[in-house]
Parts: sequence; C-alpha cells; structure tokens
Amino acid sequence: MVNEGDLVPDVKLISVDGKEISPADFRSQKLVLYFYPKDDTSGCTAEAQAFSALADAFQDANAWVLGISKDDSKKHAKFIDKYDLKVQLATDADGSVCEAFGTWIEKSMYGRKYMGIDRATFLIDRDGKVQRVWRKVKVPGHAEEVLEAARALP
Repeated sequence: MVNEGDLVPDVKLISVDGKEISPADFRSQKLVLYFYPKDDTSGCTAEAQAFSALADAFQDANAWVLGISKDDSKKHAKFIDKYDLKVQLATDADGSVCEAFGTWIEKSMYGRKYMGIDRATFLIDRDGKVQRVWRKVKVPGHAEEVLEAARALP
C-alpha cells in the first residue's frame, strides 16, 4: 500500500490510445493519480467532470491529472467523448496498479461482498514522492481540495 512519503511505484498502465504509460513519464511535473471504480457511473462521472472542469487550473499548477480504473481503453475513449472530459484516463487491466497502491479492496453492497476499486487520490511531487493521499474519497469538493494541495507544492 502506498502512503504519504513513499516513492511512487514503478507501475505500467495503458493509455486511451493503447500505449504503455507510467508515473515516471510525468517526472519533473506534479501528478495527480485518481482511482475510480467504473466509467460512466454517477459518482465516477461526477468526479471526472469535476477534475475536467479544473483541468486548466491543474495545468497552471504544473500538475497532470490521470484517472485510473480497470475499464479498457475503448470504454475510456467513449467515456471521454460522451462527457467531453479534459483529463487523461488509463487502464489497469490486470489490477496490479490498484494492488500496488492499495486501492483494490473488499467492498459490500446490500450485504453482498465483492472486490472493487476504492475511490482514492494520490498527489505526487516532481521527484516522484507521494505528498498527499486521500482514501475513501467523497466526490463533492474533492477536485478543488486536490488542486489546492497541488498548488501548494513547489
């Protein structure tokens, strides 16, 4: 599990265009990794839209925003197009990135237990060090809080 003060793990993701990407690709810039359960669901859509609404402000703060779920690249592309999202999305097809960050957890709904992605966000500095971690994220106001934290980093 990744915690504040840890170096970001050397993990690989798949971008919407099918290319391999890694947090290391964003070194020298701040990076916001937000993990979310599923494209095109109400909470995940609201979160993606909130980060998208602030995309220019994140760019002004020299921070990249990258949303991560297990959905495939085609589903991500449809999600981006449907809601005109301004943030990048990436696929963790085998769940290894979620495992590394501690976001693959047991959940419960209506008494049924299942494994799923915990909504969590990680703010990584220019040197690849995790500066802030938000777990069990509640969407309203979250993107704004992350932006303020990103602005506060040198």
